[in-house]
Amino acid sequence: MRSDAQRNRERILHVATAELTRCADVPLSAIAKKAGVGQGTFYRHFPSREALVLEIYRYEMQQVADSAAMLLAVREPDQALREWMDRVARFAMAKAGLADAIRKATSGPGSPAKPGNAPVTTAAEMLLRANEEAGTIRPGMTADDLFLAIAGLWQIDPRGDWQPRAARLLDLVMDGLRAGAAGR
Repeated sequence: MRSDAQRNRERILHVATAELTRCADVPLSAIAKKAGVGQGTFYRHFPSREALVLEIYRYEMQQVADSAAMLLAVREPDQALREWMDRVARFAMAKAGLADAIRKATSGPGSPAKPGNAPVTTAAEMLLRANEEAGTIRPGMTADDLFLAIAGLWQIDPRGDWQPRAARLLDLVMDGLRAGAAGR
């Protein structure tokens, strides 16, 4: 993709994420206008609302997934895992409004399926294995275990003072993961 086309695409995604988080029914023409692109450019990148919403979801999930390796490169495994969980929490809170748009894009007859979360699952497994090898968490934990443990994040109201509640939940999860660790 040409660099100008890539910049247009990224600008559309940035504007669309903000607008769709505020209102799931925002007109696509309003997104194109705020992104500074014409209708033709917009629809070349995203031929439908569903395509746009699903790409936002995929792109944002990939950003969260990619951060795991970066964190492991510069932090101890347990610190990397805890910081990554903070990123998951920020993603969950920031994208709470986008959930309506994703539901609408994937719920109708003939609608595309919601994209999977394989990259995030892979990232979680990588962090868990690094921690298991370092002896900082109990052995045998899976990404599914982790996501079940942090599922309470999605019960926190993102419009309020969510950070202390999320931090407390994630601290409790880390305490639970550490119980029975080989290095303890």
